[in-house]
Amino acid sequence: MNMLTARPDEASASDAQQAIVDEFGMFSDWSERYQYLIDLGRKLVPLPEALRTEENRLHGCQSNVWIVSRGDAQCLHFTAVSDSAIVSGLIHLALRVYSGRSASEILATDADYITRIGLSQHLSPTRSNGLAALIAFIKHRAEAALAA
Repeated sequence: MNMLTARPDEASASDAQQAIVDEFGMFSDWSERYQYLIDLGRKLVPLPEALRTEENRLHGCQSNVWIVSRGDAQCLHFTAVSDSAIVSGLIHLALRVYSGRSASEILATDADYITRIGLSQHLSPTRSNGLAALIAFIKHRAEAALAA
């Protein structure tokens, strides 16, 4: 199956995190940042309906999130969507940092952009749990790719 995947814009996960911090720093308040998150979510690569199955659903999120991965330890790609606009934006940020990277880079990268842009203080507990589940899924896939 040929899934559409976005190539990372930045050369490394660290560069992606810094770019996210810089972009969010341009906004003066959280209403603007939430709007930016919603706009980012609209840029997600579409996930075909056929892949929106229970098997591909990410558990631990209040919203529906479907995620699929492909690749190997050299390069893992993730495609994910949500039925929630803000969660879609959170997915976009996580995929920007992790998708298209090696398994070792994924495992070596803590999602510090979450704290650096203030997301950890401005997300509801259910969205925070969902974001943690998304990142845990990505890291689990990276661990499995390295073990293969």
